[in-house]
Amino acid sequence: MNDVRRLRALVAGAALALAAFLPATAGADSTPVGSLPKPAVTSVSTTRGSLVSVALPSARPATGLVWRIARPLDARKVRQVGEADVGRAVVLVFRVVGVGRTSIVLAQTHGETSTRAVRAVRYDLRVR
Repeated sequence: MNDVRRLRALVAGAALALAAFLPATAGADSTPVGSLPKPAVTSVSTTRGSLVSVALPSARPATGLVWRIARPLDARKVRQVGEADVGRAVVLVFRVVGVGRTSIVLAQTHGETSTRAVRAVRYDLRVR
């Protein structure tokens, strides 16, 4: 099994485990992320009731870089249900609860309180 298939299998397993055993994550108040660099954009088409997992590369601990949700989620369409470190990735798992279009915007910052993003990604969801 090559590395990409192995990572996909790990992500899928983590998503299922997190969804089954972790309660829904409450929206915590944190320092807002300011302006974002141009994000890498991924389009996802899915159905209501499904799980969407996002795997992001982990930074070396010495860098202090962390991934954060950079923009509020539309709770009528998507909710975060889990997060875990899986191998060299940070995996976020979302449950799709409504139809329509929404985005999940994530930023990598220097710690949980930094307002400056050094990297950004956006997942545009189309839910049927």
